[in-house]
Amino acid sequence: MKNWKPDSWRAKTAKHLPVYENEGKLKEVLKEISKFPPLVFAGETRTLKHMLGEVSEGKAFLFQGGDCAESFEEFHPDNIRDLFKVILQVSLILTVSSHLPIVKIGRVAGQFSKPRSSSTEVVNGKELPSYLGDNI
Repeated sequence: MKNWKPDSWRAKTAKHLPVYENEGKLKEVLKEISKFPPLVFAGETRTLKHMLGEVSEGKAFLFQGGDCAESFEEFHPDNIRDLFKVILQVSLILTVSSHLPIVKIGRVAGQFSKPRSSSTEVVNGKELPSYLGDNI
């Protein structure tokens, strides 16, 4: 990871990328979002790495909660709050029963795009494009 750069991911092999009809619009959007602040800061990443090390040594327990697939229609602050509450409640139970610190990870706002092993799927005998999530 010493040669990491914000666009180094482009050199990696990707099997499940969507095909965008408007390449110019895609470049425009990528340029715009590249100006946004990071979603996660470096210090947070280092802290998580340390905490996961504790998990791997049996000194902490990892709990991850969230949806497998998310829709924009259901993405609402109330749902995020409710998920956060459930994660905290389950973590409390796990802490009491395991006597270990709990590393809590929310699977949130990252499941709008879904990789697929095939670009098409058969539904009721009809071949259709595979659903790639609301984001695509």
